[in-house]
Amino acid sequence: MEKVIRNGKVAVLVSHGFGAGWYSWHSKEALLFHPNIVELVEQNKRLEITEELCQELLGTDEYICVLGVNGLSIHWLPIGTAFEIDEYDGAESLRTIADLVLVA
Repeated sequence: MEKVIRNGKVAVLVSHGFGAGWYSWHSKEALLFHPNIVELVEQNKRLEITEELCQELLGTDEYICVLGVNGLSIHWLPIGTAFEIDEYDGAESLRTIADLVLVA
């Protein structure tokens, strides 16, 4: 799986806007990290992230929901960090293992 790595950190795409999530609505792990999508977000060209583009990047004709594209942002996580994407009403949040609280 292709990823963007800079200074020991990996780019992870998360959609914080309400209404539709990014990963939580299409469940395609490769699209969490895909360099082409990261580049478009960095260039503020989110409108170029279409279902057709994602299908081409993944080599599929399967439906891919891209409704969360307007809320996409990049989170930089240290290589090897375990994380999960939570979603509430379309708004996604990223949680790492460090975010969890241990109860003694």
